[in-house]
Order: sequence, then C-alpha cells, then structure tokens
Amino acid sequence: MKTAEEIKNTEAQIWNILKFVMDPEVEVNIVDLGLIYKVVYDGESKVDIEMTLSTPACPIGDAIMLNVKEAINVQLPDLEIIVNLVFEPPWTPEMVSEEGKVILGM
Repeated sequence: MKTAEEIKNTEAQIWNILKFVMDPEVEVNIVDLGLIYKVVYDGESKVDIEMTLSTPACPIGDAIMLNVKEAINVQLPDLEIIVNLVFEPPWTPEMVSEEGKVILGM
C-alpha cells in the first residue's frame, strides 16, 4: 500500500494526464471542460474515474472514455482503470475552467 502522499501524487499525475485527452468536438481537454468529477487511486492497482459528458446523447462519449483509459495506460500501465460515466450532477457550461473558457471564447 502506498503512503497518503504517494496516493495524492499519483492522483495528481492522473489529472495531468487527463489534460491531454481532448473533446474533439470543441478542441478543449476534458479536465478544462469540467467533464472529470473525481479521480480516486486505491494505493495499490486500481484507479476509479468519475466523469460525465456534456450531454447524455454525446455521440463521441465512448471514444472519449476509451481515450481516458488509453492515456493513463501509456504512463501508468500497471493500473486497472475504471471509468464510471455519471450524469449527476449534470454538466453545465459553468463547470468549464477559466482556461477552457478562454479557449472557447466564453
């Protein structure tokens, strides 16, 4: 089992990795879009990611979720990655980061 600091550092590393996963429809990363709600590393071999999509009917949702797993797997290949898609709370434009708002011209 990792220390609390190692767990925190691994979770921060995963958040940084996810900044390279783009939503191809708007060309903004999924972290700045506010699509990632939670990253929880168990300190051993598993990371749970709670994320949403801008709409439940998003046609590229499966592709984004696959990209999340692949991006993490490249840098942390020993982790089991569980991506949980949730729609509560529903995504709103207010969840976009300041950096994302600049990119989107909001």
